[in-house]
Amino acid sequence: MDMRKPMNFLLSLLFLLFSPSAGNAIYNVINFGATPNGNTDSAPAFLRAWSQACSSGNWATLYVPPGQYLLGQAQFSGNCKNPITIQIDGTLVAPSNYHVIGNAGAWLTFIGVTGLSIYGGTLDGQGTTLWACKALGSGCPDGATNLALINSKNIIINGLASLNSQMFHVVIDGCENVNVKGVTVTAPGNSPNTDGIHVQMSMDVMIKSANIKTGDDCISIGAGTSNLLIENIACGPGHGISIGSLGREMEEPGVQNVTVKTVTFTGSQNGFRIKTWGRPSNGFVNGVLFQDGIMENVDNPIIIDQNYCPLGKYCPGQVSGVKISQVTYNNIRGTSATEVAVKFECSNMKPCSAIIMEDVSLTYQNQQAASSCTNADGSAYGFIEPSSCF
Repeated sequence: MDMRKPMNFLLSLLFLLFSPSAGNAIYNVINFGATPNGNTDSAPAFLRAWSQACSSGNWATLYVPPGQYLLGQAQFSGNCKNPITIQIDGTLVAPSNYHVIGNAGAWLTFIGVTGLSIYGGTLDGQGTTLWACKALGSGCPDGATNLALINSKNIIINGLASLNSQMFHVVIDGCENVNVKGVTVTAPGNSPNTDGIHVQMSMDVMIKSANIKTGDDCISIGAGTSNLLIENIACGPGHGISIGSLGREMEEPGVQNVTVKTVTFTGSQNGFRIKTWGRPSNGFVNGVLFQDGIMENVDNPIIIDQNYCPLGKYCPGQVSGVKISQVTYNNIRGTSATEVAVKFECSNMKPCSAIIMEDVSLTYQNQQAASSCTNADGSAYGFIEPSSCF
């Protein structure tokens, strides 16, 4: 007997009994017409339940029982009278025909919401057929993000699983005070543009205890991000944890006060990366700490790349204007899949400055690895392997 099922049911029951909304307002999506058969579009029912919860004068819980719920594109708008908790004990499934949501930008969107908690559940984006279309050539939609949080604040996401998103899995854009914990992201290593969690134009965000396997950045950090804490992350396959790409636009807000700690990278393309376009910009990166990282056969364990120019468009013959300074790498250990384990390729217009290396130990095929510096200045302390190139 699988003891997890009665245990999960008991936990859900306890949640409903003892949550802040207990005795107030609980909205079961099935009572609004949702059908847990995986074939009938339940988006209208979810939106009806949301509307009722949003207009309630009490704490409200929107409850999704076990089962599979097919949902088309859905946008949940804010200006609610009260905080809302969404308890998901089932799986939300995107349409198998990628054209249905492929140009929508996002599959499930919460916009302008203050006070939202999402617990549990699985989001299945069914992105496989879209990736196959992209592999064959042009004419495919860009694809939709599984979950987008836009211009919202006081958000909790706990225990959510995101599977096979068409593009990014979770996007946090223009938000404040967001706590993401215990999230799992799963997509094949060759799935295009399937970033696990992307943060931009947001402040006071925490991402903790996430397990991310995907085809692009496990976590990507865009322009305008400040006061971000990332901790206890397992990444791989994927492209690592990346600040950037930044500097595509001339007028662009910077990234500052970012801490990334206790991360294990397994077979990923990169470990800790900062990436900027090779073109003029007034953007910047300042005040970053990468700490307690374990690299297991990672192509580029530590890398700053200020020459990003995909397909050779928009930037040939130009250099990055993004100023990178005050970046610290502390207690980084493990193995590199390439000989150059530490690579700083900075802009000759605005060289990297105040880069600090503390207690770094990276090897290549049980031998000494190498480091490479271009237009980078900094200091090294403690045991440093490979040797500092400052």
